[in-house]
Amino acid sequence: MEVANESAIKKPKRLTSVVWNHFERVRKADVCYAVCVHCNKKLSGSSNSGTTHLRNHLMRCLKRSNYDVSQLLAAKRRKKDNTLTIANISYDEGQRKEDYIKPTIVKYEQDQRKDEVFNLGSSRFDQERSQLDLARMIILHGYPLAMVEHVGFKVFVKNLQPLFDVVPNSTLELSCMEIYGKEKQKVYDMLSKLQGRINLAVEMWSSPENSNYLCLTAHYIDDDWKLQKRIVNFVTLDSSHTEDLLSEVIMKCLMDWDIECKLFAMTFDDCSTNDDIVLRIKEQISENRPRLSNGQLLDVRSAAHVLNSLVQDAVEALQVVIQKIRGSVRYVKSSQSIQGKFNEIAQQTGIISQKSLVLDCPIRWNSTYAMLETAVEYRNAFCHLPELDPELALSDEEWEWASSVTGYLKLFIEIINVFSGNKCPTANIYFPEICHVHIQLIEWCKSPDNFLSSLAAKMKAKFDKYWSKCSLALAVAAILDPRFKMKLVEYYYSQIYGSTALERIKEVSDGIKELFNAYSICSTLIDEGTALPGSSLPSSSNDGRDRLKGFDKFLHETSQSQSAISDLEKYLEEAVFPRNCDFNILNWWRVHTPRYPILSMMARDVLGTPMSTVAQESAFNARGRVLDSCRSSLTADTRQALICTRDWLWMQSDGACIIFDLFAQSFLIHYISLTISYSYYCNRPQSIF
Repeated sequence: MEVANESAIKKPKRLTSVVWNHFERVRKADVCYAVCVHCNKKLSGSSNSGTTHLRNHLMRCLKRSNYDVSQLLAAKRRKKDNTLTIANISYDEGQRKEDYIKPTIVKYEQDQRKDEVFNLGSSRFDQERSQLDLARMIILHGYPLAMVEHVGFKVFVKNLQPLFDVVPNSTLELSCMEIYGKEKQKVYDMLSKLQGRINLAVEMWSSPENSNYLCLTAHYIDDDWKLQKRIVNFVTLDSSHTEDLLSEVIMKCLMDWDIECKLFAMTFDDCSTNDDIVLRIKEQISENRPRLSNGQLLDVRSAAHVLNSLVQDAVEALQVVIQKIRGSVRYVKSSQSIQGKFNEIAQQTGIISQKSLVLDCPIRWNSTYAMLETAVEYRNAFCHLPELDPELALSDEEWEWASSVTGYLKLFIEIINVFSGNKCPTANIYFPEICHVHIQLIEWCKSPDNFLSSLAAKMKAKFDKYWSKCSLALAVAAILDPRFKMKLVEYYYSQIYGSTALERIKEVSDGIKELFNAYSICSTLIDEGTALPGSSLPSSSNDGRDRLKGFDKFLHETSQSQSAISDLEKYLEEAVFPRNCDFNILNWWRVHTPRYPILSMMARDVLGTPMSTVAQESAFNARGRVLDSCRSSLTADTRQALICTRDWLWMQSDGACIIFDLFAQSFLIHYISLTISYSYYCNRPQSIF
């Protein structure tokens, strides 16, 4: 019913409900109306009508979607004895709101200007921004896109902010792709401005559905001498992507990012990767790359993966013994009475171990190691357990094998923990660990036991293939550690090669000089786009008949070569830097860049080479990297967008702040709005559907 010529009347008595902050009470004749201050809709305002219908209207009022939150903060304070409890949290309307609304300035966007602030008192609800916040949350935490269709999620969101329109997962997918496009441009711009070179890690992934994927990650040391990495592609492979075409897939990805000219080295996760793939990529990349003439620094294999491969050889060879031990442990743990009898036997035989028997998870070989290690300690107890199935009993020889292989696994666990647990895994940390494995394999091959010696020989043959490809790259990285230089190479090579050590050491010395000469001369070519400090070609006469232009270039290159060689020699001849636990090699090179301008450029590229590509969470997984079924069910483009964008957001320097930046603003607004407005929402129907 329309009302004409109304006039605001003076309130005969104080209106205590907070709902009247959103309505103007007017009277026509003997009838009172409540006029919404947002949309001017007229509702019954008589005292007999109550306020429930007014509260319900506020929930549906579209004009209120842009209502200033600051007006909510001006709601009337209730009487001190009128408190509202929400989920066991008591909120007193009479208490000062300042006690609850502490944060008033919150940074929102990562690229927002520092002088821009966000004030809760001037914010308006924004559907588009909240939708992007939701998309970022799903990307960051790997949530399924379909979560927006879940009933529980819808209830939570509607209770938190009734104004938010939950979009279908297809719309949310578009928001994720929008974020991916913006973040990709940021990464592209950053890589294009990078002064140093890029190292590419190539990893194979799989899925529970037996699909295969190719993950390409760019590793580099930035201009601030910080080790960085970014996933640049996550390619879905199909039957058309044969091994022969993998090189083309990789090259296409490099060209899409315009980083093929910046490539320094490639790290593959499998030593059995076809060498032709690497050869084809080398042929397509310009020859003006600073690397060894034989290209060894361009082809690296993951150290952690080769160690995992050696472990699988050991576990496979000991499979029968492992099954017997697993069955024995399962039997002992089958009941408390058997466990108690086993403990008594252990005490009687003098076993003082405090460890408890554990069953392993076969796909996690570190758990298999833990089972073997404990079982070996309780060897005598197992041998004296009369009820044990004879088929599970181990002979003395088998117990010796288990003990020896457990020692092998312990070494590999220690080394992989060094690789995966290092927060800054620069290439220099790998050489001493890998050399130690090499020395141990040589010793294991000398075992008088045929089983152990044959196992060690098989492992060493696989290791030798890796060593032949990567030893020079590992050694060069170690030499560029001022605590080691050539001394560490001399120390280990004398143990590995014996009488032929001097020849091998000379190969390493010649190799690093060759690479250094490439940096001192070849890196000055104009088509590189960037030149090393002081390496720009000297100017010459504009006279086209000047026959000495070639001489100018020759003079420049030869003088550069001479200074470069002396630069390297100066570094090697100086005393090694003292070893200490707080040493940061990247800080050392950053400080010493003016002293070694060309050598520091080489060090940045070499130290940024990923000598191992295993992630900490999958370091001991025998199955390799497996994509979850949630991501594997997506389209190829969406899957790549979500995986890459998640990596980019997390890898930003202040990743922890990003999450707060993205979500805190909306959450605080919604929470304050919910709390203050709860008094006129509490009587609404519980179902939102």
